[in-house]
Amino acid sequence: MITAIERFIDLVINNKPSERAANFFEEITRQVNRSTVLKGSGSPEGVTDGVLDQMYRDTAGTTGSILYIKTTDSGNAGWVLI
Repeated sequence: MITAIERFIDLVINNKPSERAANFFEEITRQVNRSTVLKGSGSPEGVTDGVLDQMYRDTAGTTGSILYIKTTDSGNAGWVLI
């Protein structure tokens, strides 16, 4: 059985987080990426990379074309005007 001290040593000294800790940090990273609203001028489709459910604000301010949401997992395709 690995003790808390051994886990801490693996994390800090050996840079080896436990699988549970690694999964936690991966999930936190995904959530932060989703909550970050990207911005730029014009449509993001085919131009701006994003993650599923991420939002993009068009700073050009064209009427009716201001906010987009990402409907695919990654890459620069899948942006839908909302």
